[in-house]
Amino acid sequence: MLLLGTGCATVRPPRGVPSRTVLIETTSYCDCGECCGWERVWWAPWRTVYSSGPSEGKPKKVGITASGTKAHKGTIAADRRYYPFGTVMYIPGYGYGRVEDTGSAIQGPTRIDLFYDSHRQALEWGRRRVSVKVWR
Repeated sequence: MLLLGTGCATVRPPRGVPSRTVLIETTSYCDCGECCGWERVWWAPWRTVYSSGPSEGKPKKVGITASGTKAHKGTIAADRRYYPFGTVMYIPGYGYGRVEDTGSAIQGPTRIDLFYDSHRQALEWGRRRVSVKVWR
């Protein structure tokens, strides 16, 4: 069996668990400072990255999700009150993903954020309203 290096090739829905379809507004992000609210000091780019959003001034591990995993294509940020870590989703045009992250702007059952490996790819996705299959 050949698994492609897409990052989400191994995410599949759980067997025997029915899905439900939810109309969700999706946005996208990558691990850059513009998408994730962090900045490096210009005079010492090798030094610790600090948050510039709600956690301003606190050290940040770039590319690490709220669940502690490394972000990759297939990582989804969602409101954990509705979609706990590990929830599997199928997003048309993106593929399968798993909830592994959160975001301050990602609130409620009809908002998710999709991780991309580059800022260009994240911008190309933009904001889309799609019917998402959800397995919990």
